[in-house]
Amino acid sequence: MNVFGMAQLGVSTVIFLLAATAAKHWALAPSFGKIAITLALYTLGNLIMLKLIRDFGMSISLSLSAVIQLVAVNAVALAFFGERLTAIQASVSHWPSSPWRSSRWGLICRADESRAGID
Repeated sequence: MNVFGMAQLGVSTVIFLLAATAAKHWALAPSFGKIAITLALYTLGNLIMLKLIRDFGMSISLSLSAVIQLVAVNAVALAFFGERLTAIQASVSHWPSSPWRSSRWGLICRADESRAGID
């Protein structure tokens, strides 16, 4: 990916962050204007991503975008909206020999077990 592609990726990330912020504002106080802005921003971000996919391939475009957005959106949620992780979200599996100890799948499994009352 060249410098122009990275710049497009940066722009799409900013747009997706704005869209996520607009979506959070809509969730707090729903209105037609907020949902319209949210949808417009997500559409614009996806149009940029389609260009990146065409120019550089689906694998690199979506992989880089996903990782960057995952970190950026969580930073915004935690820093600006005061969201906090639950104990399950912040921990890893308590099983000493679990192959899922540090993976996202392990967190999902633990969350499901907690909901089901399994220890």
